Amino acid sequence: MTTSYLRRATKADLPAILTIINEAKAYLKEQGINQWQAGYPTNQDIEQQISYVLMVDGQIAGTAALWPDNDVNYDDIQEGSWRGNPDDKYMSIHRIAISSKFRGQRLSEKMMQGLFTISSLLGYDEVRVDTHPLNKGMQKVITNNGFEYRGIIDFIDENEVDNKRFAYQLYLK
Repeated sequence: MTTSYLRRATKADLPAILTIINEAKAYLKEQGINQWQAGYPTNQDIEQQISYVLMVDGQIAGTAALWPDNDVNYDDIQEGSWRGNPDDKYMSIHRIAISSKFRGQRLSEKMMQGLFTISSLLGYDEVRVDTHPLNKGMQKVITNNGFEYRGIIDFIDENEVDNKRFAYQLYLK
């Protein structure tokens, strides 16, 4: 039997998180996806207390950031629109990655579900996420978890060369 749960990341988790992020960068590069290749993401998420880890049998199997309130990256959407009131509060999922040791076990879905639970407990009923247009694996994870494609955003990061992202939205209620 496998025990898994999500918890807030601590500074002690940083080496494991950075290993997972570096594995994800290499995996994206192998697929020809120009995402996270110029130094993104950073370790500030732990300090801001928005970093979570997926624990599987006592090991860190995945990581993600769960950003509260509105994200400036989602202010301007092209070739689509957001559902609901523009002033509604929402959570954003960023920097989701699973360790190469656990790849192929559908743990991204488990991590997403845990992030939905945390969002709901914090009083949010809307969640947004984005991914690179070539990242078919993450697009599948996103849509398999009930997100609806809403359009294209320009991700604000001077380190990224290709800033176009597919944007998705999910209502938990």
